[in-house]
Amino acid sequence: MKIPGKIRFIVLISSIILLQNCTQAAEGSNAAPPAPELPVYTVITSPATTYQEFPTALEGKNNVEIRSQVDGYLDRIYVEEGSYVRAGQPLFKIDSRAYGEQMNMAQANLQVANANIQKAKVEVDRLQPLVAAKVVSDVQMKTAKANYAAAVATASQAKASVGGAKINVGFTTITAPVSGYIGRIPYKKGSLISRTDPSPLTLLSDISEIYAYFSLSELDFIAFQNKYPGATLDEKLKNMPMVDLVIADNSTYPEKGKMSIVDGQFDKTTGAITVRAVFPNAKGALRTGNTGRVRMPQMLSNAVVIPQESTFEIQDKTYVYILGKDNKVTSKPVKISGKTESYYFISEGLSPGEKIVYTGIGNLKDGASIKPKAISSDSLLRAKPL
Repeated sequence: MKIPGKIRFIVLISSIILLQNCTQAAEGSNAAPPAPELPVYTVITSPATTYQEFPTALEGKNNVEIRSQVDGYLDRIYVEEGSYVRAGQPLFKIDSRAYGEQMNMAQANLQVANANIQKAKVEVDRLQPLVAAKVVSDVQMKTAKANYAAAVATASQAKASVGGAKINVGFTTITAPVSGYIGRIPYKKGSLISRTDPSPLTLLSDISEIYAYFSLSELDFIAFQNKYPGATLDEKLKNMPMVDLVIADNSTYPEKGKMSIVDGQFDKTTGAITVRAVFPNAKGALRTGNTGRVRMPQMLSNAVVIPQESTFEIQDKTYVYILGKDNKVTSKPVKISGKTESYYFISEGLSPGEKIVYTGIGNLKDGASIKPKAISSDSLLRAKPL
């Protein structure tokens, strides 16, 4: 059957139109997506305060192990665990009967020694006129004087024994050497107490001040020495700003502390030196054994400031995306010298005036084009203060 020419023409035109539509559709599917519109932040400098934090263990001003200096049975316990005691207050009583008898024996020996002194003196007094009259020999007189000197020495020994016995009797009453809080008492009334016991009767902690001990690495210590004025280490410590204590619940202790002492040498094993900050603790809120973090402020006069949202990490390095020519971005490593809750302070890698992508960096790659939307650093700082 022969197809008329008019129909063949219509079919040809339809095929050409269909082919063009398919080509345009294919070209449209291969076209690049439009550049994303992303906020861009201009790097600024600003005076700021950042902090270094160091893990710390807290100790009271005085932590005294209460031990017995005599052996015997624990006769009385005058205090309760956790109670507050004042210096000189009785804490424990050791059975003193045996030590009382020892003192009585020592006093009796002293009386005997004093009597022997009198006896020896009588003999010396008796022989003196006889020797002068040459009735007895001088040897007898020398012997009598020697006996008198021996009696005096024996009396001195007996007197010392009495003193020692009195001291032991006094040791049977154990008093608080400092004011503070009583710790756990592992012994009970009737327990046999010895001077060589491995565990103390209790631990008495004076917590009117709290010492926060922490370690500085060698590099941190050198930086500390270079940062603060002063010819000596003591002068540098006096010129340091007050430090904060962050306690276990991440709240900041209301009282500020002062750096007071540095250990005499570095630990050969850890390569660190121990330092101490002192915090007032009049209300007793802190106790020996608490943990926390000492937060040391660092004053930065002209810090390069960027938002934390503008950074990303790859293999322990921190990067930002720099906006370059033709609105293309390039990743660049930066070095962080400190931080606040919302910002990083940059010591290397960025200069004031450079533009970085603020947010939306998750899908960016080097060389990608963006449509920048400038954001004001002033408005950002008002919304998120340093």
